Amino acid sequence: MSAEEERDGVRLTNLDQPLFDGADATKRDLVDYLDAVSGRIIPQLAGRPLSVKRVLRGQKPFMQKNVPKYTPSWVRRVAVWAETSQREVSYALCDDRRTLLWFANQRAVEYHPPLVRADAWDRPTHLVIDLDPPESGEFDAVVRAAHLVRGALDDCGLRGAVKTSGAKGVHVFVPVEGHGAEDVAAATRALAARAERLDPALATTAFIREDRAGKVFLDSTRAAGATVVAAYSPRIRPGTPVSFPVPWDGLDGVAPGDFTVRTAVRLLGDRDPWAELMPPPQRLPDDLIAEGHTIPIARVAAMHEGKRRARARRNE
Repeated sequence: MSAEEERDGVRLTNLDQPLFDGADATKRDLVDYLDAVSGRIIPQLAGRPLSVKRVLRGQKPFMQKNVPKYTPSWVRRVAVWAETSQREVSYALCDDRRTLLWFANQRAVEYHPPLVRADAWDRPTHLVIDLDPPESGEFDAVVRAAHLVRGALDDCGLRGAVKTSGAKGVHVFVPVEGHGAEDVAAATRALAARAERLDPALATTAFIREDRAGKVFLDSTRAAGATVVAAYSPRIRPGTPVSFPVPWDGLDGVAPGDFTVRTAVRLLGDRDPWAELMPPPQRLPDDLIAEGHTIPIARVAAMHEGKRRARARRNE
């Protein structure tokens, strides 16, 4: 078997190289996997300014937003003004198999689209709660907390879909329509707060890590232009796990390591469970949005609290 080949006009090279330390996979495994799921992952990436996480031989993984100068002319791209760096960033749009294969050949392992499309930057398509495990890493605690989020959704007449993050947590996605970015962000904060109130001994919305006291963190900061790893995306983790959709009633019986670039295609068969499990877009309740606007933005509140604590330490 040659270490080089061509697919869809893309020259693929060094296919037999290990993907990264501990990957238990080669670059060929990455390419073959992404090619096999291309029809399922591309609908999530298409039309969205894409960030990817690459891992080159002998280097640490890095997040790439701006496309390299050597990017082929046929890769579609969109220019976005980055407020933090005060510059224009040229993002790729992964709209087809050829572009996905090109990224795979660039050793782009992780695919992180934003919750908005390039042509509607102020209209998020999803509300997302990211659940992170406590320091002990207990996945069963994350699963129990995910059911709290589902309970909070049920209480306000909303439906969502859940997937493993491919790391140690899970993501709950709620498709939405007809709302601006600030209102969706507010509703995300309120939903996390309502889930926390259902079992405050299990889950917390505390943004500062030292305040979480061994609880599952309900992260409500994935809003608007923030990115979330796509369903079916591999992760740069031991064994190369992938973010995988799970039915709500099957969540208790899975572990993140069940789904890898070596196992996921077989488990999927010819299905696309993320598309099957995702409800249609929904309007958010007015009271959920209103409640959220009374909750401080987590990162801002944490910054002010950090400064307050620093002053208190200096004054001791």
